[in-house]
Amino acid sequence: MKKVLLAAALAAGLLLAAGSQAADKIRIGYWTSGVSLGYGAVLESQNFLAKRGIDAEFVHFPDVNAPIKALASGSIDLAFGAPLAGVFSTAAEGVPIKIFAATQPADVQFVVPAGSPITSLKQLAGKKVGMSPAGSSVAVIAATILQENYGIKPDGFSLIGGNESRLAQFLAQKQIDAAALRSLTIDQLDELKVTPIGSFADEWKKLTHTDAVPYIGVGAVRGDYLNKHPDAVARVIAALKDTLAWGHANPDAAAAILQKQANLPEKDARVYMGRWDSMNRLTFEPADIDTLKRQHSVFLQSGAIKGELKDDLFDNRPYLAAKSIK
Repeated sequence: MKKVLLAAALAAGLLLAAGSQAADKIRIGYWTSGVSLGYGAVLESQNFLAKRGIDAEFVHFPDVNAPIKALASGSIDLAFGAPLAGVFSTAAEGVPIKIFAATQPADVQFVVPAGSPITSLKQLAGKKVGMSPAGSSVAVIAATILQENYGIKPDGFSLIGGNESRLAQFLAQKQIDAAALRSLTIDQLDELKVTPIGSFADEWKKLTHTDAVPYIGVGAVRGDYLNKHPDAVARVIAALKDTLAWGHANPDAAAAILQKQANLPEKDARVYMGRWDSMNRLTFEPADIDTLKRQHSVFLQSGAIKGELKDDLFDNRPYLAAKSIK
């Protein structure tokens, strides 16, 4: 009887101990449009974060720059796909945030309606050009390319901001002359026919004389949260990698999630999954950090952003720790 009681007491103690090790709570924000919408829908619908011991609260934002403002105010702890230009500017203002990963390459093209007399980027001077809103990474990279490669200053063209679907409507209605659209959006167009006249990747190589592809989105976290919960951030990174791997291995199931959670038509969902690997990344190798530093230098030189870059903005410790998580 004593042995039975002792065993029961030990079992109760183990259960109590297990229950006391609650999952780490973290507030994760993202922009519910563009690339972030599909990736976020898959991340939320699966249990990758919970399996890594993370109790996540997702916060959705209709504006591309809103996650940065939320990080600055302390309304969220972490954001994936945060606009790089906004992160640079916010950090320069003294807000204690850290970049922990590069997440979204700039898979963007300049396009014009089929049959347009505009055939090159140099002809965009004085024209109405649609793109993500001012302050977004797409807007900053586009403005930098036009200025540095073609001498078109920011006030030398009219920036018309909007989400991708709205920009496609503007093109169809001839309210804008050209647009900087993600390759994903171009692939999803049905009736509207467009002609590419330049890509971010090619223009960035021309500008920097390197083969590096610029990033428009990064993973950012509040410095105080990272200092208190470094292991939790590492496990978030592991869960984000799990999401990428699952989407790659299960494109049909992921497309079904996009239809249900993100309200995408079946065709658009399948097009999205066809570009899953090219649009979404989770990397923070030395080459990625060098690319981000180069982007800051080019942005600063062009006047697109202000403020010096501090090396401690890039914190790769969670990324390295996540590599050892099985």
